[in-house]
Amino acid sequence: MMKIDCDLHIHSRFSAATSSAMDLENISAGAAQKGLHVVATGDALNKHWLEEIETLDFKKGLARLNGTTFILTTEVEDEKRVHHLVLFKDLDSVHALRDLVKGRAPDMDVDGRPHLRMDGEEIARACHEAGAMVGPSHAFVPWTSIYKEYDSISECYGEEGIDFLELGLSADTYLASSIGELEGITFLSNSDAHSPQPHRLGREFNRLEVDGMSFEEIKKAILGREGRRVVLNVGLDPRLGKYHRTACIRCYTHYSLEEAVKARWRCPGCGGRIKKGVLERIGELEDGSSSVRPPYLRIAPLAEIIAKVVGSKSVYSAKVNRLWSSLVDAFGSEIKVLIDAPIEEIKGIDEATAGFIQLYREGRFTIKEGGGGRYGEIVFERPSGEKRPHGGLQKSLDLF
Repeated sequence: MMKIDCDLHIHSRFSAATSSAMDLENISAGAAQKGLHVVATGDALNKHWLEEIETLDFKKGLARLNGTTFILTTEVEDEKRVHHLVLFKDLDSVHALRDLVKGRAPDMDVDGRPHLRMDGEEIARACHEAGAMVGPSHAFVPWTSIYKEYDSISECYGEEGIDFLELGLSADTYLASSIGELEGITFLSNSDAHSPQPHRLGREFNRLEVDGMSFEEIKKAILGREGRRVVLNVGLDPRLGKYHRTACIRCYTHYSLEEAVKARWRCPGCGGRIKKGVLERIGELEDGSSSVRPPYLRIAPLAEIIAKVVGSKSVYSAKVNRLWSSLVDAFGSEIKVLIDAPIEEIKGIDEATAGFIQLYREGRFTIKEGGGGRYGEIVFERPSGEKRPHGGLQKSLDLF
């Protein structure tokens, strides 16, 4: 058996609001720097992107480029604007789904994430008929998710069912496992990256235990079959997610559910629309269930930590990029810098950054929670009292 780190949901440059740099070369290079073994192609139903994907040599459902392995994926939007993540077993599976939905996907070759004139059950049935896996994307966000539109999985997917559920950046295992109907459904944590930048690609990923590299092995791990499994979900502290708390989408003022209802979901301060936060939505759905699941390891992008160190307001600054490159070059990948590298060795590159990484590993920070479309912010200071449960990088898990 071997362990592989997989980011199974990204987008290509053919999706709306996505960087023009999201091509195969940049994605594969970025994934290698991050430390990922497997990365999604994204947008495989779009014929223009598919033509580029088909230049790769796929074997057993996977293809390699620049040391990175690609798995065929797409995201689709249904008739109620709910988003669904699809994982394909091979190129024939992609073409099969294209044929099944082409009469109901008018923009399939225009947008990387097509809008289907189908409901969730019809989409799941078509995916399974094509030999693909399917599940809800970013399941709790207040715009385009299953739990924004429905109160249960069955309301969306009927009797067809799903193969997994994607948590999204504003939720984690500890929150979502409180919902009883999700018992037995594997959670995935993926970046949904629209840019190959290191603070986007691989900001969330899954560690799978498999016996070799193939789509079938990844499928077995997601379904928990024959000893293959997801052993770890890795992602943002959900408090950093931009829809974690109920907030105004214009001025980002946070509200309790009671306050939002009383204000009729309009901000008393600026008149902007108030969007329900993931934390509050899960609170409405939770029923006391607590599944035994793989641990969830909370991380923050290295570039964001470095920006704090050097006092930069932008993760794109030259100073941040130089220091990030020095650390990644020294230790091989961002994941190793964040989790594995000894603090004393990081000090040899930059002592201040080493100190901040140590603070993060030990959970010695606070977070200004995100909401309303604005990401949360890490504040490196010693919080009074006990650390929050599940804070920091939980090095004691000894899984890295």
